[in-house]
Amino acid sequence: VGMDVRWGGFTGSLDDAINEGVRRGYNHPDNTLRASVVADPQFDRKNTKDNTPAVIFTEIVPGDTLEVTVAAKGGGSENKSKLVMLNPGDSVVDWVLKTVPTMGAGWCPPGMLGIGIGGTAEKAALMAKESLMDDLDMHELQARKASGAELSKVEALRIELYEKVNALGIGAQGLGGLSTVLDIKIKMYPTHAASKPVAMIPNCAATRHAHFVMDGSGAVYLDPPSLDLWPDVNWTPDYNKSKKVNLDTLTPAEVASWKPGDTLLLNGKMLTGRDAAHKRISDMLAKGEKLPVDFTNRVIYYVGPVDPMKGEAVGPAGPTTATRMDGFTEMMLAETGLIAMIGKAERGPVAIEAIKKHQSAY
Repeated sequence: VGMDVRWGGFTGSLDDAINEGVRRGYNHPDNTLRASVVADPQFDRKNTKDNTPAVIFTEIVPGDTLEVTVAAKGGGSENKSKLVMLNPGDSVVDWVLKTVPTMGAGWCPPGMLGIGIGGTAEKAALMAKESLMDDLDMHELQARKASGAELSKVEALRIELYEKVNALGIGAQGLGGLSTVLDIKIKMYPTHAASKPVAMIPNCAATRHAHFVMDGSGAVYLDPPSLDLWPDVNWTPDYNKSKKVNLDTLTPAEVASWKPGDTLLLNGKMLTGRDAAHKRISDMLAKGEKLPVDFTNRVIYYVGPVDPMKGEAVGPAGPTTATRMDGFTEMMLAETGLIAMIGKAERGPVAIEAIKKHQSAY
């Protein structure tokens, strides 16, 4: 925020104005977006219906313009954020290489890692998040290194981490491969002589952020990215190597016949539900209440679809991180008749044991 900016057109605080913009953006009638924010994070966790309040950081600088960075991020990668208070002599590289494998695949690699070093705990975390707003330039950095150009210490550290993280072999969606990160970003700040706080925040490939400047002359209009920027993708299933599955007539015996690595072509109806739905099911079963739907021989997809818009058959329905349902898996398989689950990334030991026990599938 420029020190010479003069405000008009709204009452209340700057945060109030920002939250009103968020409210209008997410509830725009032409393109309603998912409402994901819950108030009272510890107890009721009631959805605010419009993704407010936003998490807002404001800095006062010289000038008479307003520069805004907006970032919309889901929980899949955000929930894998890490913070550590290292000793001054500890290796950041060693910590990163030890930590990344523990993050699983729920952050949807390949993506970016933002690293904040220094300041205090909260400053390191903020720097890590801010670094993810920068352009991807690792390919340019590598070209400079190959040309023999001198690199700064931070640039050299970025390349070292990029190469060593990719050498871990985690790969896209954790399925193994050479591309786990597309870039490594690092921001630093002076810190106490006794400290070295380090935060690491991943961003998935769906890195949703926008940047604009307001000078008081009117609204800012941003052109949407051209569809020509997307590569042509031509894919059809290999029917000879795939199994056709009718979800409406699926049986436990058919599920038990599936093997790891099978490609399944699904047709029919599936149920959908995320962690909040599973918690409600758990509470209803504990009270002896009848469930709203029959789960017998059904498959559930870990997703909360957004309402369709403009003639869409279904709104966005990307899978949510499956590990959040791990604690409910035994209950769902043992008490509801559910026989299979669809989701994103790995399952933990508790869920894997339940799947084995009930000869289910994920």
